[in-house]
Amino acid sequence: QVLLVESGGGGVQAGGSLRLSCAAAGRTYPPYYTGWFRQAPGKEREFVAAISWGGSATDYADFVKGRFTISRANAKSTVYLQMNSLKPEDTAVYYCARARKRTPQRNEYDYWGQGTQVTVSS
Repeated sequence: QVLLVESGGGGVQAGGSLRLSCAAAGRTYPPYYTGWFRQAPGKEREFVAAISWGGSATDYADFVKGRFTISRANAKSTVYLQMNSLKPEDTAVYYCARARKRTPQRNEYDYWGQGTQVTVSS
């Protein structure tokens, strides 16, 4: 089993920053790609960013490019999402997800965390 636990969410004013963490536990090898997704109330889940096993390859949704940065710890067990210049429309539950393929499509993530709430006000 793969257990993913997100943390770091909370409330922030527009223009502020948050760093989300995704910690993997259980059967974490091989980690393959790890992605961040988000879902706002009444909206579909959408892809935010992803990072490869080695951390050298990244993929970003257009609406977060230049604002969000995904990274992986050297130990490979934790993935971060640094969110800067946050906007009210970034308000959503953010989910960490793990793929079972070395090069997954954005709809090919199989393991999901429970999510962490991000609320951007004003």
